[in-house]
Amino acid sequence: MLDWNEIDTVLLDMDGTLLDLHYDNYFWLQHLPKRYAEMKCINESEAKTFLEQFFHGLKGTLNWYCFDHWAELLDVDMVSLKHEVKHKIAFRPHAQTFLKLIADAHYKVALVTNSHRAGVEIKLQCTNLGDYIDEVHTSHDFGLPKEDPAFWRELHKVLPYDPKRTVFFDDNEDVLLSAKNAGLIHLVNIAQPDSQRAPRLDSQFPLLDSFLDILPTR
Repeated sequence: MLDWNEIDTVLLDMDGTLLDLHYDNYFWLQHLPKRYAEMKCINESEAKTFLEQFFHGLKGTLNWYCFDHWAELLDVDMVSLKHEVKHKIAFRPHAQTFLKLIADAHYKVALVTNSHRAGVEIKLQCTNLGDYIDEVHTSHDFGLPKEDPAFWRELHKVLPYDPKRTVFFDDNEDVLLSAKNAGLIHLVNIAQPDSQRAPRLDSQFPLLDSFLDILPTR
């Protein structure tokens, strides 16, 4: 799938790639509707219907990932709500083994995520992910989601990398397509971002079942 001798830089998504997406899916689809219903004195079904209109309208935009936008939109403390279920934050299988090996092999390693900075901080507090990462870049730093090809031009200004010698791992097909349009050629999709859901079987990008299948060799 990948010749590590051709790689200098490793760009890594966070949620659904290094960390189990179950935490995020559980938060948005179960915990938030339940807590929103409690706070607004409505039933949970009404809360889900209300929230779903925003889910569909904001998907793929920067505001979809922005805690501040959701806090203003819903009049809730998103950070506090996220902390309520932080016990569900966990690495995907063998992600730590992979991270340790690429760190020891002295690749340039950067976290490149759509997550809001506050979300990144929660994940870093609950895991030792930061021990393996040289740099952290979020789409909110640039005002552009990773789905926008312009994001990659802005990232390149602060993180110079050779697109031909960089590998990017992500679980979002649209993001991977954006990276491809920006000139990256080594692109890897994640087969099972959420441990509680069935793995995907189709992708226009190579699907990674386990990090043990792509460990660096140098």
